[in-house]
Amino acid sequence: MRGVTWRLIVPVVLGTLLNPLNSSMIAVALVPLHDDFHVDLGTSTWLVSSFYLTASVAQPLMGRLADLFGARRIFLIGITMAGAVALLAPLSPSFGWLVAARVIQALATSTAYPAGLGLIRAASTGGRVPAQALAVISMAASVSAGFGPTVGGLAISFAGWQGIFLVNLPIAAAGVVLGLRWLPAPPPPDAAGVGLGRIDLPGVLLFGSTLTALLAGLLSFGSRQGWVLLVAVPILGALLALWELRVKTPFFDLRLLAANPVLIGVFVQFAAVTFVFYSYFFGLPIWLEEVRGFDAKTAGLLILPITGLGVLITPVAANLIGRGGSRLSLIIGSVFMCAGSALLVTFGPSTSVIALVAVAIVVGVPNGFNNMGLQAELYRLAPLERISWVAGQFQTFRYVGAILSATLLGTVFRQRATTSGLHSIAIVLVVVAVALIVASVAVQRVPATHED
Repeated sequence: MRGVTWRLIVPVVLGTLLNPLNSSMIAVALVPLHDDFHVDLGTSTWLVSSFYLTASVAQPLMGRLADLFGARRIFLIGITMAGAVALLAPLSPSFGWLVAARVIQALATSTAYPAGLGLIRAASTGGRVPAQALAVISMAASVSAGFGPTVGGLAISFAGWQGIFLVNLPIAAAGVVLGLRWLPAPPPPDAAGVGLGRIDLPGVLLFGSTLTALLAGLLSFGSRQGWVLLVAVPILGALLALWELRVKTPFFDLRLLAANPVLIGVFVQFAAVTFVFYSYFFGLPIWLEEVRGFDAKTAGLLILPITGLGVLITPVAANLIGRGGSRLSLIIGSVFMCAGSALLVTFGPSTSVIALVAVAIVVGVPNGFNNMGLQAELYRLAPLERISWVAGQFQTFRYVGAILSATLLGTVFRQRATTSGLHSIAIVLVVVAVALIVASVAVQRVPATHED
């Protein structure tokens, strides 16, 4: 049966839940892990950064594998690996083994989004963007990321830090069972396109080295090691470009991006959107706890509208996109982002709780509009034969935005959070939001690069 049906969407959503869920719920496990393995809190953050760095490289790699070997096959292998890691990670005998488990977990959970988008594209009929299907996936990712710390806290209360891994088991098991039953088996790629020889391993290594140097350099910004890594980035990037322009089937396809420059704009906009979102998501709780004196539970409740409203807005954005394309959705989201960032400048030690919640509501609106708008543009513009790879690159820029936000927060809140520091962050976010408004208004309705 052709068409994007619920039988296709449900297993894809289950798989897509795992990556954002595991990227966020680890936050509440760092202290228990620090106590159990007798490592300092700085060392325990390797469980966060190793996941981010691995996933940022793995997303396009898994997308390329899905393009070569079939999206259904790669999706099922990935979610099966995620279940195996969930079962074995709690048995880790040392902290090093646990970091290794997180790296494998990042690899495994990075298959679902790029492979899932490939499955949706293969099942689609007609030329319209399946906005409702993309909305469900976007909502699932937002919910799992936003409520990850809550889920992690409940899991830890029942099973210790091991619970944050075990909670993956039922999701992965359901995804495998339903995937085997419901995911369509598309025709295999042409015989010439199958085989490990088609994977550009030097390109993968150079891309991974360039991105890792960039993100690790940003994470350690200001230190001697950070500067060395950032200096290495243009050198590695030049080597990557020279190699990829020489090979017939490159991993990082510069020719494809040169032929579709609007895709580059989509990637950069997504990095900017996630940069602003994570600056809200992580920066506001720090300020609320350290400056306003709220406990962690109250601070979490005060920022709940940022994620919760984004989920509620997503169906509205999907309907808007389904009727008239993504441009208006992006403009609305960017305008609200600018307004919310500007309102942060009004925050101070005496700001009422009602005002804090009101601003959190304004800040929560753009998440649904921007995420849906950019996903719809990605889907519309990506060539059919490289859809999974392009989707993987799209997710890579989510991690770029997240780490850029961590760099900003670490620079401004270096010693401790202050109201003046929050205002400085708000000014940066306003500048980024204005740039997003300009980019959204300037977007022209370019033809899609494919015909469904």
